[in-house]
Amino acid sequence: MAYADFVTAMMSLFIVLWLTNSSKPIKEAVAGYFKDPAGTTKLTGGNGKGPGESPGEGEADSLTVSKDNMSKLKDDLQAAIHKIQDLNKLNGQIEMTVTSEGLRIELLESAKSTFFDSASPELNDSGKETLVALAKQLGGVPNKISIEGHTDSRPLVRHGGEYGNWELSVDRANNARRLMQENGLRADQVTQVRGYADQHLRKADAPQDPSNRRISILVQYLAPDSDKGSAKEPAKGPEKDSHQ
Repeated sequence: MAYADFVTAMMSLFIVLWLTNSSKPIKEAVAGYFKDPAGTTKLTGGNGKGPGESPGEGEADSLTVSKDNMSKLKDDLQAAIHKIQDLNKLNGQIEMTVTSEGLRIELLESAKSTFFDSASPELNDSGKETLVALAKQLGGVPNKISIEGHTDSRPLVRHGGEYGNWELSVDRANNARRLMQENGLRADQVTQVRGYADQHLRKADAPQDPSNRRISILVQYLAPDSDKGSAKEPAKGPEKDSHQ
């Protein structure tokens, strides 16, 4: 046996003996490296398990998103959206901002492109595709999420005045929540569903501007003393500077 072969064999034996006596986390980390040396599956399938597996079924704490790396999550989400051809054209209508509450993701409607049927709580194809893509990514983080619905100030009166912008904003947020939980978000991940009607306009000087109609998804920071996914209670209402 050549000396180089002998050294290789001894090194292999040493590694096997070391792994045999290592803790479970170390074994899992080594196994994960050989399955995915580049680490590309961490935020591409929603659960860190890699392509072809259902999102949201992996361990929720595979990636902990804190104040230190919330910007990284933002960049990863934007990159994932850019890769989806049908969503790339909506880039100007998907706005992400890191705030004191967490990462705020806003789906903004425009005069030519919407996420919901007109004056309806029903999602259209663009809305469904966008929310499903986000759900697959966000289902892999332990952070809690709240979902908000907003309308413009255009009056909406239906069913004899019993259904207006308040009801519409709540129903849109809840329909977004339902679809996202069916496609990646964990059952316990959404902490709040809120409807604000036109009380938190994005453009207060243009109350009927289409961008006031939006869905806001807030990925909350983990509390400093949290354990496996408990999150800070979000502040009441969206921040004034979160839509600039």
